[in-house]
Amino acid sequence: MTDANKTPTFNLKAVVQETGIKPDTLRAWERRYGLPQPERTPGRHRLYSQYDIDMLKWLQARQDEGLTISRAVDLWRQLEAEGDSPVEVYGLNEEEPASFIVEGDSIDQLRAAWIEACLAFDEQRARQIMAQAFALFPMETVCFKLLQKSLAEIGVGWYEGRITVQQEHFASALAIRQLETLLNAAPPPNKNGRIVVACAPEEQHTFSALMVTLLLRHRGWDVIYLGADVPPDRLTATLADIRPQLLIITAQTLNTAGKLPHIAALAHETHTPMAYGGGVFTVIEDTVSHIPAHYLGNDLSAVPQVVERLMAGMQVEPQTPPASPAYEAALNHFIAHRTAIEAQVLAELADVDIPIRYLKNANRDLGDNIQAALSLGDMALLDQNLAWLHGLLVNFHYRMPEEAMRPYMAAYRRAAKAHLDNTGQPLIDWLDQVN
Repeated sequence: MTDANKTPTFNLKAVVQETGIKPDTLRAWERRYGLPQPERTPGRHRLYSQYDIDMLKWLQARQDEGLTISRAVDLWRQLEAEGDSPVEVYGLNEEEPASFIVEGDSIDQLRAAWIEACLAFDEQRARQIMAQAFALFPMETVCFKLLQKSLAEIGVGWYEGRITVQQEHFASALAIRQLETLLNAAPPPNKNGRIVVACAPEEQHTFSALMVTLLLRHRGWDVIYLGADVPPDRLTATLADIRPQLLIITAQTLNTAGKLPHIAALAHETHTPMAYGGGVFTVIEDTVSHIPAHYLGNDLSAVPQVVERLMAGMQVEPQTPPASPAYEAALNHFIAHRTAIEAQVLAELADVDIPIRYLKNANRDLGDNIQAALSLGDMALLDQNLAWLHGLLVNFHYRMPEEAMRPYMAAYRRAAKAHLDNTGQPLIDWLDQVN
């Protein structure tokens, strides 16, 4: 786009003749949506640029395809915020209807095409597909049925070893940028009450937290988003400064879910109600009974309704008993001896034909999840998570032979018994059970 294209040249009559849009409509769009933004002559007459005319034709083309004017304006701003030229990404439609990037108009077809573009690292095509999706479907449909389901499918492919971590990261980054763009275009709050949304300590997956923030902002709530891996340090001071009516924390793994009881305790100090959600609570349902806060449920699309009830004070905070003193003692005991346990496992398996980096990854993941289960007061939570860890270790990523899992767990059991005394009995009992 050259500077000449943005030079104010055309009066209102010329724009009406060029676009066919009535003067009253042009003024209404300018007043309601801030588009276009014509210059003014000394006599206060409007002067439009070629850029403004192209924008108006583009908005008309999107309306011809079934988009409302407000959604078309949102889409224009979204593409500009991403550094794209809306006219180049999604044409003017002057001579013939703009051809869709994907043949067919179902959200399933668009999702498949978007995944294919991401796996090919084709960012331009992925953005074009996304623009087409927003032209055809409401925002929430695109977010849930395209973005969320795409990331879930890609995540399964990564776990099974069919998709590389680079492809998974590329797709996740595109999805996150899309949500951030939508957040920037969200309307200002019109409801009383402030909400803080954040990811649990060590939680790097931000999609759910961003989706919750987006959904709530579009319903008029004043939402402050704190981002990934929010540390517990100074959380009470932050909550005291912000004074929200609700704190929402998301966690996707057992490891990060294990941080939530501590976060709930900190929120309680400032008399801030807390709610939480995330993928781990769908996979390991018993986790919910160990967290003293409001559970937002398994359906991300229903979160706004749950939050409405919480903000109205219609739900009593659940009374979840804390972990027993025996589990608290076992947790501290394990943390103190974890390094020694893991070092012994590596030493015992030094002659096994497995690269040491994979053994270190196994130690890290298993140790983190043991700490989470002890924090939550229930070693049984590890049973289902161990099956996930088993699959991860033997798939494409770690390449640990299937037959190596039993020796690995046996070595971990021996190391734990060598370094833990009776204080670590909850962990020892669990290792005896799974070996």
